Amino acid sequence: MIRKGTYVLFLHIPCDTIVNVGSIGPIPFQEGYYCYVGSAMGGLDQRINRHISKEKRLRWHIDYLTMASDEVYAFESSGDCIPECDLAKLLSDNGSTPAVEGFGCSDCNCATHLFRAEPAFLESILVKNGLTKFVPKIE
Repeated sequence: MIRKGTYVLFLHIPCDTIVNVGSIGPIPFQEGYYCYVGSAMGGLDQRINRHISKEKRLRWHIDYLTMASDEVYAFESSGDCIPECDLAKLLSDNGSTPAVEGFGCSDCNCATHLFRAEPAFLESILVKNGLTKFVPKIE
């Protein structure tokens, strides 16, 4: 069964670095945690598993950042999911700092879908809003 939904991906960048983010170009990232908001209406499990994997063709902005990360995990909103842009607003309204203008939001009017974040605090906000931690399926 293909599940549809939205997600918040948490990434840890282990040291200050510059990442060449495809069409955006080189971007400096400070060490720390970031979160990215995305949607997967064609397969939530497949999309999140792809983001977590290091073996992929670089296609989306977030692909370049996941390759520079040493930790990647996600929270998901499926079924009657919270829309992607609403999740971005939820993060922004709860202490996340916009990280890169235009990142991951070329198909909407948001300023960004990538934020610097404190995971423990944001995870509790996400859980309060009905998201659950994504558990990869072992095949």
